Amino acid sequence: MSEPKKLHPISAVLNALKQLKEMIIPLVAFVVFGSRGSIGGNIILFAGIASIILVLAYGVISWFRYTYRIEENELRIEYGIIVRKKRYIPLERIQSLDLSEGILHRPFGLVKVRVETAGSGGEAEAVLTAVLKEEAIAINNILQDVKNIHAGHFENEEIPPKHEEILYKISGKELLMLASTSGGVGVVLSAVIAFISQFDELIPYEKLFKNIESFYVSGGILFISLLVFIGFFLAWVIAVISTMLKYANFTLKRVDDDFIISRGLLEKRQTTIPLKRVQAVRITENLIRQPLRYASVYIESAGGSGNKDESARVTILPFIKKNKIHDILQSHLEGFISGEVEPAPKRAFIRYCIRGWMMVVPVIIAMLFLLKIWGLLFLLLLPLSAFWSYLVYRDAGWRVDGSQLILTYRSIVKHTVFMSKNKIQSIDMKESYFQRKKNLSTIEATVKSGLGGTGGEVVDLEKADVIKIYSWYSKSVPAVEESPAIEKPEM
Repeated sequence: MSEPKKLHPISAVLNALKQLKEMIIPLVAFVVFGSRGSIGGNIILFAGIASIILVLAYGVISWFRYTYRIEENELRIEYGIIVRKKRYIPLERIQSLDLSEGILHRPFGLVKVRVETAGSGGEAEAVLTAVLKEEAIAINNILQDVKNIHAGHFENEEIPPKHEEILYKISGKELLMLASTSGGVGVVLSAVIAFISQFDELIPYEKLFKNIESFYVSGGILFISLLVFIGFFLAWVIAVISTMLKYANFTLKRVDDDFIISRGLLEKRQTTIPLKRVQAVRITENLIRQPLRYASVYIESAGGSGNKDESARVTILPFIKKNKIHDILQSHLEGFISGEVEPAPKRAFIRYCIRGWMMVVPVIIAMLFLLKIWGLLFLLLLPLSAFWSYLVYRDAGWRVDGSQLILTYRSIVKHTVFMSKNKIQSIDMKESYFQRKKNLSTIEATVKSGLGGTGGEVVDLEKADVIKIYSWYSKSVPAVEESPAIEKPEM
């Protein structure tokens, strides 16, 4: 494979489509304004057509100038239209090849290959946008041969067969429940609103809203409410379908020392996560799934692609009964131990309530000022805020078990983060003046994830408990028994 090879010609189309996707709004505006027949409109129209032609030409030329080959145990890539660039990646540095098949790949038997290395950081080290599956398999086989040599296996030595074990495969029922409880309605509505807002100069919104207002007065609230309900229902259906297409055939398996994840119906993806890059395990439960005892499980990975589609946080169990997580993962992830956590002390609850009220009281005051008597309805935010504060308080906790730290906390969803001691980058103790008066403290633990860090933060824990965690990690502070902070004041 030492001769330079080109990507499949469909790569030129994919390059052009990627550029057109970024230019779609300006191009639509060019076409619309250019159709008015004026001289300026014709210039804009011709400019739009010229832009499309240039983008297509760019896709073809960039494909023609892109070559790859494997030579002297390196993946060598050369590309660039005006300035010729070369990238040589030693095969021993490559940790995984992630494969995906888009709609345009599958009819031609092609895949997209993302090359991940230990130091790839925020981006994939290289991307082969369209190669034959056989070619991708050949590259992967060469990569495995190099890994075997570095592992101490000689060329003629019999290599032990790979150990492959399927850990999880999503069922049809789980897929439907995952899609129905994913909360993607807001994302769909936001995308629609953002798209429509691009055409505020073309669509007479003011006249449209006046017509709706007059119809509202004459037709009543029932019909308008029905339209709103239909809009939300359609958004929910779209969100359900898109989630099902994304996670269809989701499978997690372990092959030697790697997790391999495959998923997708229209666009098939395969992601490889070396176990040694796993920094933490995160379990999330939203408000719908938590009462049903279902959760989603992610792993925080060092490195990672860090782009919009795939980041260092990778889904390994998209929808599963919470009591099954431990049985699936305990023998595959170092130090993964589940168990009950120590909760925040009862006297911290009032502080959770105060923080919640600080968010809603300004809103209530503003609504009372603007809406007068109707603003009193916003007083209902006070008990709702107290209930939400109780949920946040109830889900705050910690546990140290052997070499593992467990933190639980709630933002919008409940998070449970499992971190091994040797993977934790830092632990911070924080204490405000008011916390000090209540003998409370905040703990924050961070692990490496992608280009930056992630982890968890739990506020208003018992100060003695925070010192325990800090002592467990650093061994540089006095033992808890010797600390005056361990005395727990009465409520």
